[in-house]
Amino acid sequence: MRCPLPIAGLRRSRGRDAFFLGAAMFALGLSAGVWLRPSTPPVPVETAFAFAKPLAPSLAEAPLAHRLDRSIAYPAEVIRVIDGDTFEARVRVWPGLDVDTKVRLRGIDAAELHARCAGELAQAQAARAALETLLADGEVAIAQVGIDKYGGRVDATVSTRSNADVSAALLRGGYARAYDGGKRKSWCG
Repeated sequence: MRCPLPIAGLRRSRGRDAFFLGAAMFALGLSAGVWLRPSTPPVPVETAFAFAKPLAPSLAEAPLAHRLDRSIAYPAEVIRVIDGDTFEARVRVWPGLDVDTKVRLRGIDAAELHARCAGELAQAQAARAALETLLADGEVAIAQVGIDKYGGRVDATVSTRSNADVSAALLRGGYARAYDGGKRKSWCG
């Protein structure tokens, strides 16, 4: 049976002819789409999504990491405690979407485990143990999430079942000191 359409000849043509025909059809479809598109003006975002607040112009141009909603508290599962002011967690950012990240407690500084003196090491070990105890309380959540100045982790306010602010609990216990992001003071001497 013979097909009267010229397209039937494609079965016998070489691959490059089919490629060029496909490219030509794509270009023709693209051109038709441009010519045939509706002439109605675009609907403003505020109208199309009346339930959503439009972003401020400066916020809309900011990188995604700086557009986090700081009012949301995200549930977190503690993976491990790194030191007295940092832990690794699996954070539920959306139903079915978990992100593993390091979380730095906002507003405090604890002694470092890679200490410069014996006093700092003892303080760092005590702060780490205190943070492990506080986080073991359960129902860990992080809020006011921001980008930490050192990168690779987030800066957040952390709460548990019985502590609304883990940073404040570490300060009250003497395991950390207040920190505003400036130059850190030495724990030695």
